[in-house]
Amino acid sequence: MNNFWSKLKKPLFVIAPMANVTDVAFRSMFAKYGRPDVMWTEFVSADGLCSPGREILKRDLAFSDVERPIVAQLFSGHPDKMEQAATLVQELGFDGLDINMGCPDRAVEKQGAGSAHMKDFENAKAVIEAARKGAPNIPISVKTRIGYNKIDLNWIENLLSLNLPVLTVHLRTRKEMSDVSAHWDIMPDIVALRDKISPGTLIIGNGDVENIEDGQNKIKESGCDGVMVGRGIFGNPWFFSGKVVDDIPLKERLEVMLEHAQAFDTLLGDIKNFAIMKKHFKAYVSGWDGAKELRMKLMETHDLSEVIKIVKDYLKVIQ
Repeated sequence: MNNFWSKLKKPLFVIAPMANVTDVAFRSMFAKYGRPDVMWTEFVSADGLCSPGREILKRDLAFSDVERPIVAQLFSGHPDKMEQAATLVQELGFDGLDINMGCPDRAVEKQGAGSAHMKDFENAKAVIEAARKGAPNIPISVKTRIGYNKIDLNWIENLLSLNLPVLTVHLRTRKEMSDVSAHWDIMPDIVALRDKISPGTLIIGNGDVENIEDGQNKIKESGCDGVMVGRGIFGNPWFFSGKVVDDIPLKERLEVMLEHAQAFDTLLGDIKNFAIMKKHFKAYVSGWDGAKELRMKLMETHDLSEVIKIVKDYLKVIQ
């Protein structure tokens, strides 16, 4: 097996898998303006990849070599489907496969996937083993939470017993969603469990990482091997470069936003609604006098051409 994780220099800063966010267009901006150590795809249904809708769903797994190393994230409660989908991920040339065992979405849980795995370790184990069988040449990792209704380190202990190359832990329970601060205080306990049960497993912490310095402090204080960043990277493809977004000239910020929108339109416009870009517009257009008025105009757009016109007109006024 080619375990690329073992060749990476620590500490690790990686990009979180987020549905309708970390698509190929989004990741291309980070590949250009501020590379993380590892990229993650959106999370994709393994069951869907085994269905007649497979060809459309495969577009969620589109990537280019500039994004490497890149990990595909899948979810499923069915070992047989995970095995088939893992084979596909390996064939597509991904560097690794990550299994989502923490998503709190009810539709995902109803399938026995995501956070539902925390209620059934035997099935979680079967899904992991199926992925290993389907993709024997790439590392199989897991992303999870610290428990379902309450903090449950037995769940983390059970996962560590499977000798994973990497375990990413979102430091909140399923019940807490993202409504409370991440429990970074228990990360040292998780690291101690790792040292005892599976010393070779890299531990990545997820939750409330605000910037590179904050991530470095969390790594140093908790002893984990790296951090995964989600919400903190919205509208900020410079995040992993260490630059502060407020220090980026306004013209450059808006031009990169346009570049992102154009990439989305080119790469995904035939299968995804352009309205998906609006969450990104909200993040890019924030923090200066006049941002609100521009943001409101962008929220009313329907396609790329409207966005280009509004932004170019705005830049003419402010220059």
